[in-house]
Amino acid sequence: YHNFPCAERRAIQYTMALNLTSAVVLNDGNTMPVFGLGVYEAKANGETEQAVLWALKHGYRLIDTAALYRNEHEVGSALKKSGIPREDIYVTTKVWDSDHGRGKTAKALQDSLEKLGLDYVDLYLMHSPLKGKVVETWDDMIDAKEKGLVRSIGVSNFNVHHLEQLKLARPNHIPAVNQIELSPYLTREECVSHCQREGIVVEAYSPLTKGRKLRDPVLMRIAEKYRKSTAQLLIRWSLQQGYVCIPKSVKENRIIENGDCFDFKISDEDMLVLNGLNENLITGWDPLSSPWVS
Repeated sequence: YHNFPCAERRAIQYTMALNLTSAVVLNDGNTMPVFGLGVYEAKANGETEQAVLWALKHGYRLIDTAALYRNEHEVGSALKKSGIPREDIYVTTKVWDSDHGRGKTAKALQDSLEKLGLDYVDLYLMHSPLKGKVVETWDDMIDAKEKGLVRSIGVSNFNVHHLEQLKLARPNHIPAVNQIELSPYLTREECVSHCQREGIVVEAYSPLTKGRKLRDPVLMRIAEKYRKSTAQLLIRWSLQQGYVCIPKSVKENRIIENGDCFDFKISDEDMLVLNGLNENLITGWDPLSSPWVS
Protein backbone atom coordinates (compact mmCIF):
# COMPACT_ATOMS: atom_id res chain seq x y z
CA TYR A 1 0.00 0.00 0.00
CA HIS A 2 2.72 2.49 0.99
CA ASN A 3 4.53 1.85 -2.30
CA PHE A 4 1.72 3.45 -4.29
CA PRO A 5 2.05 7.10 -5.41
CA CYS A 6 0.25 9.54 -3.13
CA ALA A 7 -2.80 10.05 -5.39
CA GLU A 8 -3.26 6.31 -5.83
CA ARG A 9 -2.95 5.75 -2.07
CA ARG A 10 -5.76 8.26 -1.58
CA ALA A 11 -7.96 6.39 -4.05
CA ILE A 12 -7.27 3.14 -2.20
CA GLN A 13 -8.14 4.78 1.12
CA TYR A 14 -11.49 5.90 -0.34
CA THR A 15 -12.26 2.49 -1.80
CA MET A 16 -11.65 0.93 1.59
CA ALA A 17 -13.81 3.53 3.37
CA LEU A 18 -16.16 1.64 5.64
CA ASN A 19 -18.25 4.30 7.32
CA LEU A 20 -19.50 7.85 7.29
CA THR A 21 -16.52 9.12 9.27
CA SER A 22 -13.76 7.67 7.08
CA ALA A 23 -11.34 10.46 6.19
CA VAL A 24 -8.68 11.45 3.69
CA VAL A 25 -5.45 13.29 4.51
CA LEU A 26 -5.11 16.65 2.75
CA ASN A 27 -1.84 18.07 1.45
CA ASP A 28 -1.57 20.35 4.49
CA GLY A 29 -1.74 17.40 6.90
CA ASN A 30 -5.33 17.96 8.00
CA THR A 31 -7.96 15.27 7.54
CA MET A 32 -11.36 15.56 5.86
CA PRO A 33 -14.34 13.16 5.90
CA VAL A 34 -14.90 11.49 2.53
CA PHE A 35 -18.67 11.95 2.70
CA GLY A 36 -21.03 14.69 3.80
CA LEU A 37 -24.12 16.79 3.25
CA GLY A 38 -24.33 19.63 0.73
CA VAL A 39 -26.94 22.32 1.39
CA TYR A 40 -27.05 24.11 -1.97
CA GLU A 41 -30.57 25.46 -2.57
CA ALA A 42 -31.73 24.30 0.86
CA LYS A 43 -34.10 26.99 2.07
CA ALA A 44 -33.36 29.26 5.02
CA ASN A 45 -36.84 28.79 6.50
CA GLY A 46 -35.89 26.02 8.89
CA GLU A 47 -35.36 23.52 6.08
CA THR A 48 -31.55 23.78 6.15
CA GLU A 49 -31.36 23.54 9.92
CA GLN A 50 -33.54 20.43 9.96
CA ALA A 51 -31.59 18.76 7.14
CA VAL A 52 -28.29 19.34 8.95
CA LEU A 53 -29.73 18.04 12.24
CA TRP A 54 -30.96 14.89 10.49
CA ALA A 55 -27.60 14.40 8.79
CA LEU A 56 -25.67 14.76 12.04
CA LYS A 57 -28.15 12.45 13.82
CA HIS A 58 -27.49 9.77 11.21
CA GLY A 59 -23.72 9.96 11.39
CA TYR A 60 -22.72 12.58 8.84
CA ARG A 61 -19.77 14.67 9.99
CA LEU A 62 -19.11 16.92 6.96
CA ILE A 63 -21.42 19.84 6.19
CA ASP A 64 -20.84 21.94 3.06
CA THR A 65 -22.38 25.41 2.76
CA ALA A 66 -21.44 28.74 1.14
CA ALA A 67 -22.07 32.46 1.46
CA LEU A 68 -24.02 32.25 -1.80
CA TYR A 69 -26.48 29.74 -0.33
CA ARG A 70 -27.67 32.24 2.29
CA ASN A 71 -28.22 29.49 4.83
CA GLU A 72 -25.00 29.62 6.86
CA HIS A 73 -26.92 30.86 9.90
CA GLU A 74 -29.17 27.78 9.82
CA VAL A 75 -26.16 25.49 9.49
CA GLY A 76 -24.68 27.21 12.54
CA SER A 77 -27.92 26.85 14.50
CA ALA A 78 -28.03 23.12 13.73
CA LEU A 79 -24.42 22.65 14.77
CA LYS A 80 -25.19 24.27 18.11
CA LYS A 81 -28.42 22.33 18.67
CA SER A 82 -26.83 18.99 17.75
CA GLY A 83 -24.78 18.85 20.94
CA ILE A 84 -21.92 17.28 19.00
CA PRO A 85 -18.49 18.70 19.91
CA ARG A 86 -17.28 21.29 17.39
CA GLU A 87 -14.06 19.39 16.71
CA ASP A 88 -16.07 16.36 15.59
CA ILE A 89 -17.84 18.20 12.75
CA TYR A 90 -16.12 19.31 9.54
CA VAL A 91 -17.55 22.56 8.21
CA THR A 92 -16.92 23.96 4.74
CA THR A 93 -18.02 27.34 3.45
CA LYS A 94 -17.06 29.42 0.43
CA VAL A 95 -16.31 33.00 -0.56
CA TRP A 96 -18.55 34.26 -3.35
CA ASP A 97 -17.29 35.97 -6.53
CA SER A 98 -18.46 39.44 -5.49
CA ASP A 99 -16.16 39.28 -2.46
CA HIS A 100 -12.96 38.64 -4.39
CA GLY A 101 -10.07 40.97 -3.59
CA ARG A 102 -7.65 41.93 -0.84
CA GLY A 103 -9.56 42.78 2.33
CA LYS A 104 -12.96 41.93 0.83
CA THR A 105 -12.37 38.19 1.22
CA ALA A 106 -11.19 38.64 4.81
CA LYS A 107 -14.40 40.54 5.60
CA ALA A 108 -16.53 37.91 3.82
CA LEU A 109 -14.94 35.20 5.95
CA GLN A 110 -15.69 37.13 9.14
CA ASP A 111 -19.31 37.50 8.02
CA SER A 112 -19.52 33.75 7.38
CA LEU A 113 -18.00 32.90 10.74
CA GLU A 114 -20.49 35.17 12.51
CA LYS A 115 -23.45 33.58 10.70
CA LEU A 116 -22.14 30.09 11.44
CA GLY A 117 -21.43 31.03 15.07
CA LEU A 118 -17.93 29.55 14.77
CA ASP A 119 -14.39 30.62 15.60
CA TYR A 120 -13.04 28.80 12.54
CA VAL A 121 -14.11 26.71 9.56
CA ASP A 122 -12.36 23.52 8.59
CA LEU A 123 -12.28 24.30 4.88
CA TYR A 124 -12.67 27.65 3.11
CA LEU A 125 -13.10 27.51 -0.66
CA MET A 126 -12.96 30.13 -3.40
CA HIS A 127 -16.34 29.43 -5.01
CA SER A 128 -15.13 30.03 -8.57
CA PRO A 129 -12.36 31.68 -10.60
CA LEU A 130 -14.86 34.09 -12.17
CA LYS A 131 -14.68 37.87 -11.67
CA GLY A 132 -10.87 37.90 -11.37
CA LYS A 133 -8.71 39.00 -8.42
CA VAL A 134 -8.07 35.31 -7.84
CA VAL A 135 -4.54 35.79 -6.46
CA GLU A 136 -5.60 38.65 -4.18
CA THR A 137 -8.45 36.51 -2.87
CA TRP A 138 -6.08 33.58 -2.37
CA ASP A 139 -3.72 35.84 -0.38
CA ASP A 140 -6.54 36.71 2.03
CA MET A 141 -7.30 33.01 2.37
CA ILE A 142 -3.64 32.22 3.09
CA ASP A 143 -3.66 34.91 5.78
CA ALA A 144 -6.83 33.47 7.30
CA LYS A 145 -5.23 30.04 7.51
CA GLU A 146 -2.15 31.47 9.20
CA LYS A 147 -4.41 33.24 11.72
CA GLY A 148 -6.28 30.01 12.51
CA LEU A 149 -9.60 31.26 11.16
CA VAL A 150 -9.61 28.37 8.69
CA ARG A 151 -7.86 25.01 8.92
CA SER A 152 -7.52 24.35 5.19
CA ILE A 153 -8.01 26.40 2.02
CA GLY A 154 -9.06 25.27 -1.41
CA VAL A 155 -10.93 26.15 -4.56
CA SER A 156 -14.10 25.21 -6.40
CA ASN A 157 -14.86 25.09 -10.12
CA PHE A 158 -11.18 25.48 -11.07
CA ASN A 159 -9.91 23.78 -14.21
CA VAL A 160 -6.32 22.87 -15.07
CA HIS A 161 -5.41 26.30 -16.47
CA HIS A 162 -6.77 28.05 -13.36
CA LEU A 163 -4.83 25.74 -11.05
CA GLU A 164 -1.63 26.15 -13.07
CA GLN A 165 -1.85 29.95 -13.01
CA LEU A 166 -2.53 29.99 -9.27
CA LYS A 167 0.46 27.71 -8.70
CA LEU A 168 2.69 30.02 -10.75
CA ALA A 169 1.57 32.95 -8.60
CA ARG A 170 1.73 31.18 -5.22
CA PRO A 171 3.82 27.99 -5.59
CA ASN A 172 4.07 27.42 -1.84
CA HIS A 173 0.31 27.41 -1.28
CA ILE A 174 -1.33 24.69 -3.38
CA PRO A 175 -5.08 24.28 -2.78
CA ALA A 176 -5.94 21.36 -0.51
CA VAL A 177 -9.22 20.67 -2.34
CA ASN A 178 -10.86 21.39 -5.69
CA GLN A 179 -14.65 21.00 -5.53
CA ILE A 180 -16.16 20.40 -8.99
CA GLU A 181 -19.25 18.81 -10.49
CA LEU A 182 -18.57 15.13 -11.16
CA SER A 183 -20.55 12.00 -12.00
CA PRO A 184 -20.17 9.06 -14.39
CA TYR A 185 -21.82 11.36 -16.94
CA LEU A 186 -19.29 14.16 -16.32
CA THR A 187 -15.88 12.65 -15.62
CA ARG A 188 -13.58 15.66 -16.29
CA GLU A 189 -10.62 13.28 -16.59
CA GLU A 190 -8.01 15.93 -17.42
CA CYS A 191 -8.88 18.09 -14.42
CA VAL A 192 -9.11 15.12 -12.05
CA SER A 193 -5.75 13.71 -13.20
CA HIS A 194 -4.11 17.09 -12.76
CA CYS A 195 -5.46 17.44 -9.22
CA GLN A 196 -4.26 13.95 -8.30
CA ARG A 197 -0.77 14.69 -9.65
CA GLU A 198 -0.65 17.90 -7.65
CA GLY A 199 -1.90 16.29 -4.42
CA ILE A 200 -5.20 18.19 -4.51
CA VAL A 201 -8.18 16.22 -3.17
CA VAL A 202 -11.10 16.20 -5.60
CA GLU A 203 -14.54 16.82 -4.11
CA ALA A 204 -17.64 15.96 -6.16
CA TYR A 205 -20.72 18.16 -6.02
CA SER A 206 -24.00 17.27 -7.74
CA PRO A 207 -22.93 13.60 -7.71
CA LEU A 208 -26.56 12.59 -8.31
CA THR A 209 -26.82 14.65 -11.55
CA LYS A 210 -29.60 16.66 -9.86
CA GLY A 211 -31.76 13.61 -10.48
CA ARG A 212 -31.49 13.74 -14.27
CA LYS A 213 -29.95 10.30 -14.71
CA LEU A 214 -31.49 8.34 -11.83
CA ARG A 215 -33.73 6.46 -14.28
CA ASP A 216 -30.95 5.60 -16.74
CA PRO A 217 -31.50 1.90 -17.66
CA VAL A 218 -27.77 1.14 -17.43
CA LEU A 219 -27.62 2.64 -13.94
CA MET A 220 -30.80 0.87 -12.87
CA ARG A 221 -29.52 -2.51 -14.06
CA ILE A 222 -26.25 -2.20 -12.14
CA ALA A 223 -27.92 -0.82 -9.00
CA GLU A 224 -30.37 -3.73 -8.95
CA LYS A 225 -27.45 -6.17 -8.91
CA TYR A 226 -26.27 -4.67 -5.59
CA ARG A 227 -29.79 -4.16 -4.24
CA LYS A 228 -29.13 -0.44 -4.03
CA SER A 229 -30.80 2.65 -5.45
CA THR A 230 -29.30 4.43 -8.44
CA ALA A 231 -28.48 7.35 -6.12
CA GLN A 232 -26.51 5.05 -3.84
CA LEU A 233 -24.68 3.63 -6.85
CA LEU A 234 -23.67 7.11 -8.02
CA ILE A 235 -22.40 8.01 -4.55
CA ARG A 236 -20.45 4.77 -4.29
CA TRP A 237 -18.93 5.43 -7.73
CA SER A 238 -17.64 8.79 -6.47
CA LEU A 239 -16.14 7.20 -3.38
CA GLN A 240 -14.39 4.48 -5.38
CA GLN A 241 -13.06 7.08 -7.79
CA GLY A 242 -11.31 8.64 -4.80
CA TYR A 243 -13.52 11.70 -4.44
CA VAL A 244 -15.00 13.37 -1.40
CA CYS A 245 -18.75 13.25 -2.07
CA ILE A 246 -21.41 15.71 -0.85
CA PRO A 247 -24.92 14.80 -2.08
CA LYS A 248 -27.67 17.24 -1.17
CA SER A 249 -31.03 16.33 0.33
CA VAL A 250 -33.48 17.92 2.74
CA LYS A 251 -35.53 14.73 3.30
CA GLU A 252 -34.61 12.48 6.21
CA ASN A 253 -35.22 9.23 4.34
CA ARG A 254 -32.97 10.38 1.46
CA ILE A 255 -30.27 11.54 3.88
CA ILE A 256 -30.30 8.06 5.46
CA GLU A 257 -30.31 6.34 2.07
CA ASN A 258 -27.45 8.46 0.71
CA GLY A 259 -25.34 7.57 3.73
CA ASP A 260 -25.93 3.85 3.29
CA CYS A 261 -23.17 3.38 0.71
CA PHE A 262 -20.41 1.80 2.76
CA ASP A 263 -21.59 -1.81 2.88
CA PHE A 264 -20.93 -2.73 -0.74
CA LYS A 265 -18.28 -2.31 -3.42
CA ILE A 266 -18.86 -1.86 -7.14
CA SER A 267 -16.92 -4.48 -9.09
CA ASP A 268 -14.10 -3.49 -11.45
CA GLU A 269 -16.24 -4.65 -14.36
CA ASP A 270 -19.17 -2.45 -13.36
CA MET A 271 -16.85 0.50 -12.67
CA LEU A 272 -15.64 0.19 -16.26
CA VAL A 273 -19.24 0.37 -17.49
CA LEU A 274 -19.96 3.41 -15.32
CA ASN A 275 -16.74 5.10 -16.43
CA GLY A 276 -17.91 4.70 -20.02
CA LEU A 277 -21.07 6.78 -19.51
CA ASN A 278 -19.41 10.18 -19.82
CA GLU A 279 -21.36 12.65 -21.95
CA ASN A 280 -20.03 15.89 -20.42
CA LEU A 281 -23.37 16.43 -18.67
CA ILE A 282 -23.16 19.72 -16.80
CA THR A 283 -26.29 20.19 -14.71
CA GLY A 284 -25.53 23.68 -13.44
CA TRP A 285 -23.02 26.37 -14.29
CA ASP A 286 -19.58 25.80 -15.82
CA PRO A 287 -16.89 28.18 -14.53
CA LEU A 288 -14.28 25.56 -15.47
CA SER A 289 -14.52 26.76 -19.08
CA SER A 290 -13.88 30.39 -18.14
CA PRO A 291 -10.57 32.13 -18.93
CA TRP A 292 -8.02 32.92 -16.23
CA VAL A 293 -8.42 36.45 -14.88
CA SER A 294 -5.70 37.23 -12.33
